[in-house]
Amino acid sequence: MARLKGHYKKEIIPALTKQFNYKNVMAVPRLEKIVVNMGLGDALQNPKVMDVAGEEIATITGQRPVVTRAKKAISAFKLRKGMPIGACVVLRGDRMYEFFDRLVNIALPRVRDFKGVSDKSFDGRGNFTLGLRDQMIFPEVDYAKVDKIRGMNVTICTTAKTDHEAKQLLSQLGMPFIKRT
Repeated sequence: MARLKGHYKKEIIPALTKQFNYKNVMAVPRLEKIVVNMGLGDALQNPKVMDVAGEEIATITGQRPVVTRAKKAISAFKLRKGMPIGACVVLRGDRMYEFFDRLVNIALPRVRDFKGVSDKSFDGRGNFTLGLRDQMIFPEVDYAKVDKIRGMNVTICTTAKTDHEAKQLLSQLGMPFIKRT
């Protein structure tokens, strides 16, 4: 079992139950899935970019990505329907907890001038999206093999009903939110 999952079961569930007065353990918010998405606009000119980016996402998450394709044609971008434009991974279970643990404790502190994560990125339904500017903050990525710095979106989906509950859950799990005064 993942270290963070054990911490969630032993300490976070009782703390959230006490804070929000849940009657049932199943009502306590939990992580549902983490979606890691990397948009690759430059794959239109160079199709080999998809393979390189796919390998990078696979080494970061430990799971092979799914190639996302264009839903409709946009002539201004020279984009046709069905062309590959990104790579996406959906993490669940122990892999999700392992990735979240590495993201919070190893990757985010490696960001230059890191002061914390903004708490304004909730969607109103308890989901949180975090944009990362480069893949180099993950220690699994080999500097020698990186040809171009690419950003990615990490969406953390929870079962929380409100943003306040989701923020409490994520901060208990170790997400470094910016302290506002």
